Amino acid sequence: MTWGPYLYTTSLLDDYGLADVSNAAEKVKQAVEQQQFLKATELWSITETVVEQNTNGVNFYNILTQEPDDKLASSAGENFISLQARRHIHPLHKQSLSELMNGPIRKKLAIIPQNVTWGGQAEKVFSNMAGDFMRPVVDIVDQLLMAGVNVTVYNGQLDLIVDTMGQELWVKQLKWDGLHSFTQQRWTPLDDPAAPGVTGAFYKTYKNFGFYWILKAGHMIPSDQGPMALQMLKMITQQD
Repeated sequence: MTWGPYLYTTSLLDDYGLADVSNAAEKVKQAVEQQQFLKATELWSITETVVEQNTNGVNFYNILTQEPDDKLASSAGENFISLQARRHIHPLHKQSLSELMNGPIRKKLAIIPQNVTWGGQAEKVFSNMAGDFMRPVVDIVDQLLMAGVNVTVYNGQLDLIVDTMGQELWVKQLKWDGLHSFTQQRWTPLDDPAAPGVTGAFYKTYKNFGFYWILKAGHMIPSDQGPMALQMLKMITQQD
C-alpha cells in the first residue's frame, strides 16, 4: 500500500500513476483480508506490472536504476508465477554472485554435494511458496521478541519491493511490550565507513529489537553499500 506514495514522493509517479498503483494495491489488500493468499500473489504481480508501466520500468530492487525492456512484460503464455520468478529471482543471480557462491564459498563450506549448485532450486521454491508470499507473519516476529530472540530489521533507502514506509507500518503492528519504548527513542546516525563524516545510516535499538535505515542502498545492501552493511553486521553481532 506504500508503493504508490513512495514512488510519488520520489518523482517516479504522476497523479495518474499514483491512482493506478494505489488502486491495484487496494485489490491485493482486499484479497489478503479475505485470506485469498494465492489470489493476492497474482494481484501483486498485476500491481508490479502497473508500477512498471507507469514508471517506465523502475527497478524494484533499487529505484535509481531501470529494468531492461525485456523484463517489462510477460511473454506469451507465461503465468504470473513465472513472471514473478523472472522479476525476483533472476536479478539475484548476477554472474559475480554465482561465481562467488559456487566457487570460494562452496569450497569453504566443503559440504555441498557435487550435483547441487547455488540458486538451482530457487524457481521451484518460489513456485511452491506462491500461496505464502502475502500471508502476514507479524505475529511470528512478536513470538520471537517475546521469547527473547534478538530481532533486527534493516532497510535500504532506495528499495521498492520492501520499502521503508511499509516496513515501519508493520513494525507499528507489533504487540511486543517494548514497542512503545522503542518508538519513543530517537534514532542515532552512523558514519559511512567508506566516507568518514558522511552519514551512511541511522539506527535505533531497544532491548532485543533493532532497526537500521541504510542510506544510498536498495534491496541488496551488501552489494550497494558493502562497508556500511559490514559495520551493521558487526554491531548486530556485538563485534563493534
